[in-house]
Amino acid sequence: MARTARAVQQVTRSGLAATYSAPDASNGETIPNDGKTILHIKNTNGTPLTVTIATPGTVDGLAVADRTVTVPATTGDRFIGPFPTGTYNQPGNVLNVDYSSATGATVAALSIPA
Repeated sequence: MARTARAVQQVTRSGLAATYSAPDASNGETIPNDGKTILHIKNTNGTPLTVTIATPGTVDGLAVADRTVTVPATTGDRFIGPFPTGTYNQPGNVLNVDYSSATGATVAALSIPA
């Protein structure tokens, strides 16, 4: 199945009221990445949530391990990133992100200005 595209919201000096939505745990997501992208993930479910950011690269022919982050149960809240483009970007300059569940989870993709 095709991954779901998640838009990146721009943080500004005048402030951002970020919009959060449930992740697509069934298909995964693609998120544009310019090296300033971060993910803010909230988990209200009674089970920890695992977020996996795929790393497509290799070093000396060996695959670079994917980045996994556990968001704690019930009141879990994690900011993840930024993601260097040379390490994490897939073709099309996007991140491939997978979630262990969508139950009780909300996500916002944010870009921090230089």
